[in-house]
Amino acid sequence: MTTHPARLLVVCAALLATSASATPPAGPSGPAAACPALLQHTVPRLQDEKPVPLCRFAGQVVVVVNTASKCGYTPQYKSLETLHTRYKDRGLVVLGFPSGDFGGQELASNAAIADFCESTFGVRFPMFAKTSVKGSAAHPLYKTLAARTGRAPGWNFHKYIVGRDGQTVVSHGSDTDPLDAAFLKDVDRLLSAK
Repeated sequence: MTTHPARLLVVCAALLATSASATPPAGPSGPAAACPALLQHTVPRLQDEKPVPLCRFAGQVVVVVNTASKCGYTPQYKSLETLHTRYKDRGLVVLGFPSGDFGGQELASNAAIADFCESTFGVRFPMFAKTSVKGSAAHPLYKTLAARTGRAPGWNFHKYIVGRDGQTVVSHGSDTDPLDAAFLKDVDRLLSAK
């Protein structure tokens, strides 16, 4: 059986459009079934501000962290990168959201933030454009995380661990390093859950 090249191109284009969609199509058998509501957001990538659908991280354990370049907790970037590297093959991803909400401790431009993260800490995990994470101006992702846990970020480097199901969410404050035993215990528990 042969496939007509033009038909193949149409099918490929449809698949790409579906996977890049900000809101996956409804229906129990479509991508919406595989992507929990918590991740149904598209956010700009830090380096080039190209839109990234968070649904691409569905089925993984996701660590969501609000970051800042000029904070006492900024050295946690190193721990976050170690965490990401150590556990990525088991299905964990770290997602960084720079924010100037606390003490104005984030650099002004996305380009400056990206350069700082890469040159100072060798950050390779996904980072997104500067984002508001508190109050009425908070990104909807952060509003949902705060509602699910009863804890909104109180400062930079507040961390949420989201289970593979997109329903389970654990909150850790800024003072908990991502390599602390309590944090790793929650990571291991959520990675082991099916």
